[in-house]
Amino acid sequence: SLPTNPVAGGTLSCIYRLKKKGRPVTADLNTKADSLRRLHRGPRPLVLPNAWDVASARLVQGAGFPVVATSSGAVAASLGYKDNNSMAAEEAFGVVARISGKVSIPVTADMEAGYHLTPKDFVNRLLDARAVGCNLEDWDHDAGGLVAADDQADWLRAVRGAASETGIDIVVNARIDSLGSEGDPDELFEDAVRRANLYFQAGADCVFPIRLTDEDLIRDFVERVGGPVSIVGPGAPSLARLAQLGVARVSFAGHLMQGVLKDLEQTLSSIATEVDSIP
Repeated sequence: SLPTNPVAGGTLSCIYRLKKKGRPVTADLNTKADSLRRLHRGPRPLVLPNAWDVASARLVQGAGFPVVATSSGAVAASLGYKDNNSMAAEEAFGVVARISGKVSIPVTADMEAGYHLTPKDFVNRLLDARAVGCNLEDWDHDAGGLVAADDQADWLRAVRGAASETGIDIVVNARIDSLGSEGDPDELFEDAVRRANLYFQAGADCVFPIRLTDEDLIRDFVERVGGPVSIVGPGAPSLARLAQLGVARVSFAGHLMQGVLKDLEQTLSSIATEVDSIP
């Protein structure tokens, strides 16, 4: 079973700290990591309706999806935080641990900018939570701008190296925030392409240019970068069209949670109206 505190850091490799019935969990995590990686290069995109708690994760698995992906925005909202890397690491990884403990399929976690952890501590906490993939973004929430591309590549390279030391080859989805910055759209697009190729060279398995929704730009981006590309589905072309454009992965970010909360708001409003009608 998991340690009492599944997100506690430590100097021992998680290979030795994670045990299940006297047998290292390493083999199970590697199998799930390999499965997640293969799904990025399948005949159709890996579609990820994002979860934020155990209940939503179980629904994702129950609907037949092969992977559970968390949304940092949805998780942060459920815990009362903003989606700006300010969530306490213990709480962020705790949610991931609870989800991975209740589903049997691979879990990949949106971990914002890494919560100010060292690469080694980040990887150990991720694997202690039994996640085999992660999103890491290149936006500096403290400074309010993009992390320098070379610095972000160094961070991703260090995360990859720390994972290699554990013997578990996690799947790194490198989020690119260029298109959300201020500036000339063409220059921002070129910066996103440059960052994508730099991040692949640093060991990323997939790149995630958020706010890339235009069909022609998606096609151009996919053709010019050296690996799998992830796109946010809402606002983009249909899943079938994204598949034709060569997109490898499609996520839904916090949109599902927003829809659930909107429905709940309407239901609560109806109940409140009925209460007000009581004589």
